Amino acid sequence: MKQSVRHQKIIDLVKQEGYVSTEELVDILNVSPQTIRRDLNTLAEQDLIRRHHGGAAHPSSAENSDYADRKEFLLQEKNKIAQAAVKLIPNGSSLFIDIGTTPEAVANALLNHKDLRIVTNNINAAYILMKNNSFHITMAGGTLRHQDGGIIGEATVAFISQFRLDFGILGISSIDLDGSLLDYDYHEVQVKRAIIENSRQTLLVSDHSKFNRHAMVKLGNLTDMDYFVTDGFLPLSIKEKLALSNVVVIEG
Repeated sequence: MKQSVRHQKIIDLVKQEGYVSTEELVDILNVSPQTIRRDLNTLAEQDLIRRHHGGAAHPSSAENSDYADRKEFLLQEKNKIAQAAVKLIPNGSSLFIDIGTTPEAVANALLNHKDLRIVTNNINAAYILMKNNSFHITMAGGTLRHQDGGIIGEATVAFISQFRLDFGILGISSIDLDGSLLDYDYHEVQVKRAIIENSRQTLLVSDHSKFNRHAMVKLGNLTDMDYFVTDGFLPLSIKEKLALSNVVVIEG
């Protein structure tokens, strides 16, 4: 494989996954670790990737990607996660639905349920849910974030804090290898924290790509959740941490 072709494949993989390890690149590209390290150093010098010990990240991974791209990314995996998550929600339940493309997939998977009472700060999720006439949907007030239809801010936190619901369906932008839950927007994290505090049970829905991203604002830890619904591919450190916790892990 020509170096130029290999470099483009590395850039594409890093852009898609957010972070790719040297070992993964060796297996995928069928070259030596020394070759991959040279490739990564070259690409990092050109500011096409960000070099990390043991791998590479996208240079803009400290910022969230475009909503339209996130909505289509790993769509099949998100739908499987959503189908697994809704099995935990009985008819007649009350629940919060958070901002994010995976919570939106959960909203779509809930359409066969009946008599749900839903509070959400996600305009896209509300639009999906309104197709079911048996649902009672309450929109949180606050500041509209135009790029993804999320509603955030102090007013949103205050509004959510007036409720006590059965379930909180949460998305997240990044999960660090120590289990830290991270996001890009401080105001969004405050809303997520209010959802956690006012839910009897919390469900985190997240695909494996979130382990390869590097957001800045800490929400809490994976072990704070009651359920973690994912598509598998968990890093060893996460598996070990979850094994010592009370979190129920469900793979969609």
